[in-house]
Formats: sequence, C-alpha cells, structure tokens
Amino acid sequence: MKKMNKVLSILLVLTMCIMSLAACGKKTKTDDQTPTKAPEATAAPTDAAGEEPGAGETEENTTPLVVGYDAFSEKFSPFFADTVMDQDVANVTGVSLLTTDRGGAIIFNAIEGETVAYNGTDYTYNGIADLDINIDTAADTTTYYIKIRDDVKFSDGEVMDADDIIFTYYVLSDPSYDGSSTLYSQPIIGMKNYRANSSAADTITTEDVNKMLAEPNDDLKQQFADKLVRPLLEEEYEWCGTLYGNESYKKYTDAYPEQKDLFASFYSIDENYDSSAVADAKQVVEDVIAQYGSDYKTLAANYGDAAYLDADAAALATTALVEAKKAAGEGSDVANIEGIKKLSNTEVQVTTKGYDATAVYQIAGIIVAPLHYYGDVSQYDYENNKFGFPRGDLSIVKGKTTKPLGAGPFKYVKYENKVVFFEANENYYQGAPKTKYMQWKETNSADKVTGIEQGTIDISNPSGSKTVFEQIAEMNSNGELSGDKIVTNRVDNRGYGYIGMNADRVNVGGEPASEASKNLRKALSTVLSVYRDVAIDTYYGDAASIINYPISNTSWAAPQKSDADYAVAFSKDVNGNPIYTASMSSEDKYAAALKAALGYFEAAGYTVSNGMVTAAPAGAKMEYTVMIPGDGEGDHPSFAILTDAAAALKSIGFTLTVDDLADSAVLWERMDAAQQELWCAAWQATIDPDMYQVYHSTNAVGKGGTDSNHYHIADSDLDTLIMDARKSDDQTYRKAAYKQCLDIVMDWAVEIPVYQRQNCIVFSGERVNMDTVTPDVTTWYDWIAEIYTIELK
Repeated sequence: MKKMNKVLSILLVLTMCIMSLAACGKKTKTDDQTPTKAPEATAAPTDAAGEEPGAGETEENTTPLVVGYDAFSEKFSPFFADTVMDQDVANVTGVSLLTTDRGGAIIFNAIEGETVAYNGTDYTYNGIADLDINIDTAADTTTYYIKIRDDVKFSDGEVMDADDIIFTYYVLSDPSYDGSSTLYSQPIIGMKNYRANSSAADTITTEDVNKMLAEPNDDLKQQFADKLVRPLLEEEYEWCGTLYGNESYKKYTDAYPEQKDLFASFYSIDENYDSSAVADAKQVVEDVIAQYGSDYKTLAANYGDAAYLDADAAALATTALVEAKKAAGEGSDVANIEGIKKLSNTEVQVTTKGYDATAVYQIAGIIVAPLHYYGDVSQYDYENNKFGFPRGDLSIVKGKTTKPLGAGPFKYVKYENKVVFFEANENYYQGAPKTKYMQWKETNSADKVTGIEQGTIDISNPSGSKTVFEQIAEMNSNGELSGDKIVTNRVDNRGYGYIGMNADRVNVGGEPASEASKNLRKALSTVLSVYRDVAIDTYYGDAASIINYPISNTSWAAPQKSDADYAVAFSKDVNGNPIYTASMSSEDKYAAALKAALGYFEAAGYTVSNGMVTAAPAGAKMEYTVMIPGDGEGDHPSFAILTDAAAALKSIGFTLTVDDLADSAVLWERMDAAQQELWCAAWQATIDPDMYQVYHSTNAVGKGGTDSNHYHIADSDLDTLIMDARKSDDQTYRKAAYKQCLDIVMDWAVEIPVYQRQNCIVFSGERVNMDTVTPDVTTWYDWIAEIYTIELK
C-alpha cells in the first residue's frame, strides 16, 4: 500500500503537476488530495485575532467572511507553500508579477490595464507589472522585461521596488532552496554556473548527468539516501499522523490504528517486515528508510509520482560533476546570475537561452516577497553581489514560513484552532478590501455544504458530484443549484479522465506504429468510447461531461464543437465513414460500435468469421487486461464503461479483463515497469498546454527522459510539432499545431478521452452579497482573483 494523498478521492491517478502562477514546477498537492478535518465551532462575531469587537467597532464591521477550506500545512510562505491550500494563503497575502485573464491569457500591459472580452462581456484587468518578451532568434535568447508600478506597498506600508524582485529571484535560485518552485530549472543564462558556483557548470551536458545517475558512485548514493529518501519518508511519517479522524482514510486508519503501522503499510517494500513487532515508532521509520537505501526511484513511484525526485537527483549529480571539475582545476567562482539584472528601481530583466512558451509562467509568475521582511537589508547590496541572505543559507527566509507578509489584499494575522485569520490590507494597490476580516476554516468535505445552510461558513468548495448537487438543490426553496440558501458557481476542473493504452504492449507483430497496431487499438477504443455517456452520467450527473480530445476543456488549445473539423472520439469506421446517426438509440449505437470494431479487428489481421473474432495475428492477443483503481469495489467513474465494453467484446469472442485494483499503487508499479496494457486514470493540466512531458517519444518510460509518456507513443511528426509549438510565441499557430498533435494521438489510439468533471464554489445566498462576487469565474480566474470586492450583507 502506498501513499494515498497523491491519489484523487475517487482514486484517479497520474495527476500532472499543477502549475500555479506563484509556485510552478514540482507536484503540488490539490485540495481533494489532502486530508481534511472537521472544523471547530466559532462563537459570536470576533475580529481577525479572535477577540471580541473593541470600542468603536460594531458587529456589522467586524463580522468575518468565513470560508470552508481543506486542511492547511502552515507553510504559508510564497517560497515554501507546497499544498494548494497553503499556496492560496500565500496568494491572498501576496501579489504576483504576472496577470492573466479569465481564459488564462497573459495581460502584458497590466499597469494601465487591458480590456478583454469573455462570454460577451468586456473585463478590464490590472496588475502590478507590465511584461515584454523579446525573442532574439539570431542570438538564440529570450529577454523578459518586467516593470512594476511605483506605488505598490506591502501590508506594512513599505514600498515595493526592484530590489524585492531581485531578492525573490535569488532565494528561488539559491543552491539550498528546497521549495516547490523550479525557477532554477529554467535556462536562465548563468543559472547553472551560479548554483554550482563554477563557470564550468555550463560545460556539463544532460548526457553527463544521465550517465552519473545511471552509474552513481558511493558518495552520490549516500547523498540520494540522506537528501532524498530520508527527508521524504520522515515527512510522510508525519503526514500519516494527520489521517486519523479523516473519513477519506477511515478504512486505512481502522486497519492500522497505530501511526507507525499505517506508515509501514504505505511505504515498506519488504513483504516480510512486521512493524507491529517493533515497539519504537522511530525505529520503524529507520527500518523503512533502510529498505530503500539510495533507491529514490522506487520511493518516488510509491509516493505517487515516479518523476517526483528526478530533478533533485539530477541536481545532486550535477553538483558532483562540478565538484569533480573543480578538483581538476576547471572553472572559476561565479558571484551572480548573469541573466538576471536590475535595470532601475522599478525594472528588471531576465534572459534565457532559446525560447520556451512555458517559461514565462515561472519567470514572471513569482509572488514578490519583501526583502526587508523575509531577508536582511544589511546583507543586500546589488552592486556587490549581496542579495539579502548568506549564499547557501536560507534560514532567515525559512524563519518566516508560517507568517507570510506581502502586498496582497489581506494581511495574515494568525493560524489558530485550524483557522487562518486575515485582516484587510489598507495599503492594497487596488484599494482596501470591502470586508475587513476573513477566516479560512478547515472543514470536512461532508460539512462544506451543510455548513453554509447552518450559518457556520459563508463560502466553500465541495467536490462537484451528483450527490452534492442534489443536496444543494434540496436546500434551496426553488429546487435549483442557485437559490435563496445557496448560490452555486460551477467551473470545469483543469484536468480530465481518460483510458490509456500502452502501444508497446497492445500492438501487432511488435510494431506499435503500424497501421495494423493502430487498428487493433481503434477496435478496443471504439467499443470503450460508446459506453462513456451512460457511465459518466450515472456517476457524475451534471457534474461532468464527455470530452472527445485528450486535453482539458479549460485549455485555450482545446478543440471546440464549433470547429469545422471537430469530431466525436472514435466515431468513424475503418473506412472513415461515420459509425452513428443522430436517430440511433443507445442500443443501436452499441451494435454499430461492435460492427465497426469487427472491421478494425479484421484490418488489424485478426480472423473474423460470422461476426466473431476467432484468432489473433502474430504478436497480438485475444485477451487484454485493463487496470482501474476502483478500490476493489468499482468506485470509479469509468468502471461501468469497462464492464459494459467487456461484455460487448465477449459477445464477439474477444476478452477484455477488468482488473479492479484494491491498491492503486499496483497500477503505478506496473506502469513504471511498462507492464500495463490498458488503464484508467486522470490528468491535471497546466495553464499552458505544452505536450512535451506526456507525449514526446524521449519521455517514454525507460528512454531516459521524464518517464511520463506511459502510452509509449513514438511518432517523429508528433515530436516535431510539440517542439515547434513550445518554441513559438504565436498562440494561433500553437493552437493549430496542438490540434495536429491531438489528431496524431487519436490516430495512434493510445488514449480515450472520457470526461471533464466540474469543481464548484458555493456561497451563502443569505449572507454574501452576490453582486460583489467575481463574475464569470473560470478555471483560471477564480473567486479569489477579486476577493477584495466581496461584501457581506
């Protein structure tokens, strides 16, 4: 049994990292992946510090806006927040250099403001900074010019300037930095040299690093053990202790009443190890650490993301290579990052090698942290390469992790009794928030709707589901999702559910790219896809919809139904003719899908006679297995798809075996070993639709890349399109290129798009003035984006 907080509550795995505008890069725990605990009751109106209203204050102006939230980890720093909940605290107390609109597009002239239409309404977007990107193709460099307003103040009244930006960049670039941002991985000129403190670092190639990782010496192995394996397992032991009392993990905590045994059940890789026979919990942790030794790869897989520690391991290997060059007398010390420069009191520039469309979200997406608070002003001297803290020592910065301070709309006051208390920032550049006090309360999932009805919370974010929507409708007198008691705002989740196929395991004659292999996979895909509608409607109701391309509907690159070449997934037969007609009943469609599947099987080389598949061609099989993490109980939105498709295929002589996994970690293990044939999972997408990590051939498992291409799709045309698109700044071109990419993926038939579920934010219709809530909320522009306008009635 492996760690479950990396798995969605419905056990959909393979979650891609969320790219927050403020903390991009490493995997971030999402709101439905993190344990929650029922909140403590609150008394009569109090001020932000939890005290009774003082003299001259009335109940009206001290009543806090109360938001039901998932559990916090109290890492509220813009540098070290590593859960979505903690990051939201950092976001609301700080401001980012980057401003984006409701569609996720960048606002380049945010100081003056830009007006952009959305759903027929014009909205003006303002931010603290203007951004200009200059691509020099001759020099193969890209320069990001950033200019901030001169009147932005932090909540303590200090004015923000370029030195605060430089300080923030250097914290995120420091060799000792271990937060969730991976700004340091961007190809910023001089970044590698600065982090290694050697001009020889740039001479080290990716091939050098990969060779070192493949053949680590004893010293590097020890570093893997001490700096990767031990810290993560110690952190996970503490995490296990937070699960008791959480209904989502009840079956695990009931099975293992002691924290040490729960931890061992998740992470022990020795089948004969019995933690119950070890009295000392610390010894259990040490025993499990010893089981892994330096094997960070296995630990990362058990953690829920096979590539989770890869960047850290590569950094350690790079350092080892640099040290070897230093010992040989190569290179010289490096005092600063060549590509990061202060131009004036309000201007900075960052220069990178080449152009990557995703880089802007990390370079400009930082929350600007105040040097005078997180650093030491006496240790800052830009001209003399002093950046506010001792190089390689971020203890000053880490000391403020639990007490954030920034230029955001609200000031952090305290975290007490599982409640974060805020007070309006009177210095906020857009004007002081309309509501003076705010509280974010840790709230159990089951209480997020009832809490609003009972008056204990004003806003919350229950997971969208058929049950939740029915519950809300029952509470409102009009029987709708928005009424007198509760107002519901629904937006598409930034990810989507799918069924995947491993082309290296599901093919004909050992040739994954052949037409015969594609036809085999299309035969299976055609039958599976026809059962999507009923299964998803039964599981989610209005909380999800069917999608037809392997991309989240929230992306600007997603094909639209209004597009001339839009097509329903796997709705054409082997001759390219439509399988279905508008007048067909569901039963007619099922029969038509089977008929089309027989055509694909025959084209794949299978023997088809009298409507039955009777023999497989060389290198193919009459039976394939699809894994689904349904907890052994079919608790998964795609489970009905698989069972219905399996029954249909059986009727024509073909076997699709459904393996409902009680332990979702088995899926990870098989996928990391490239042993899976078919599987069910979900992706969570980033604001930029870059497809490199998931579909580029070099990232197929075992190819030395990110090991994130579990489909094992290897198509040179696809690779070229992906790389060309990520190097272009023309969104129109990129969208057209990505449509071609999606068509290639669909032609390979390695991924069946299934559903796009919805998230929802619910407001108390009785206490929140809905006229003051952010209108037209989207996946990329949520209610917090304009939280400073919200008023209570």
